[in-house]
Amino acid sequence: MSHDQADFEIIGETPDLIAVNKPAGLLVHPTKPGGPRTLWDALKDLLGYEIANGGQVSLINRLDRETSGLVLVAKNAVAARRAAMAMQDGQIQKTYLAIVSGIPSMNEFSVDAPIIRKGEVMETKIHLQRIIHPEGAAALTHFRKIVHFENALGEFSLLEARPITGRTHQIRVHIASLGHFVIGDKIYGPSEDHYLEFVKTGWTPALSSRLHFSRHALHSSGLSIEWDGNRLEWQCPLPRDMREWMARS
Repeated sequence: MSHDQADFEIIGETPDLIAVNKPAGLLVHPTKPGGPRTLWDALKDLLGYEIANGGQVSLINRLDRETSGLVLVAKNAVAARRAAMAMQDGQIQKTYLAIVSGIPSMNEFSVDAPIIRKGEVMETKIHLQRIIHPEGAAALTHFRKIVHFENALGEFSLLEARPITGRTHQIRVHIASLGHFVIGDKIYGPSEDHYLEFVKTGWTPALSSRLHFSRHALHSSGLSIEWDGNRLEWQCPLPRDMREWMARS
């Protein structure tokens, strides 16, 4: 299949690394043979020359299908190992933007609360679901309120989130624990039943009226890494669907 630039946008590139902007809805990795085209497939097309010459495609940070924004990719095995170690050692800084319900009372706040897969400690209908629980892995997220606004649907805030640890669904679980869920979040939003309904029916007007947004409004907006003595940094502005939703009158 030929490389389709609509799959993603290149934000920056070095001899070892490439930073790309993944659109919402694009899977990062194949989940089953013959499944839909993924970011990994598109990158393999793009880096065909490098791969033919001994390179590889390694995604350093993973984003959920619904999350948009920056994904860092290593182009060879040595860079992949180095970047994976940097990630483990907390040397990769990541910044996200999220639209959440309501207005947090403080402009800056942190959530320091361990996260575990819910199925490990209690019954759940959703295999993916995570919860805050004392037996979970340590998790810390710093939040900063950028702006609060009103539109036809109520009061909301745009937050910057900086996860210091890298737990699955960390930002969504942490902000929901304060009563401000990411809009469009089918698992951690107003009711987990929305997720079960979505799996059965797909996106419907009924779900739209309750969740307001067809995906969770979370965007990977900034990423930086120490590399060969320099700090490499990439930025990726708020995507159009989130901007337009904020401006709804």
